[in-house]
Amino acid sequence: MPNDTINDPRQRPPSGRFVVRIDPALHASLRERARSEDISLNRYCARELGSPSSELPQPASEAVGRAHAILGESLLGVVAFGSWARGEPSWESDLDMLLIAGDGVPISRNLYRQWDDGPALKWDGHVVEPHFVHLLADGETPSGLWAEVAMDGHVLFERRLAVSRTLAGVRRRILEERLSHRVAHGNPYWVRES
Repeated sequence: MPNDTINDPRQRPPSGRFVVRIDPALHASLRERARSEDISLNRYCARELGSPSSELPQPASEAVGRAHAILGESLLGVVAFGSWARGEPSWESDLDMLLIAGDGVPISRNLYRQWDDGPALKWDGHVVEPHFVHLLADGETPSGLWAEVAMDGHVLFERRLAVSRTLAGVRRRILEERLSHRVAHGNPYWVRES
């Protein structure tokens, strides 16, 4: 009995080659971006399609894209948090964004300068404000920042669920009452319980 799957194009393994039909103006723009980076159009498109921000809505994509441009493969996660994430922003609120870097990247003013070198990013009319951090080390007591992010944060990007696992650990500490939320004179803060 002959093997018909060999002659059936639907059953052949993909070649890795394909044609995408796009508007000529978009093609020219992509070609120019590739040329400006001194790489082939094919390589540029493959990199962009595989980037962490390729499947996010526009404002999130821009924020994750900028974080990736600064941290590269050391970017472990991006989490939106704060009053915007809670659904309580005021007109003067910014949109806080936690940018988690690998341990090999020092958290320094230089990271913030690189972020500020680009045009101001806005999401729903709110300026995106970066907060660069490392993941919590095993056994490390979370700061109030991590507690706030664990309660209200929206993970936009992460590698290997590292950020989600860290946030789950912080939430467990809150549930076990090892971290408590308090308010004094209208200002919220977190207390580590002994």
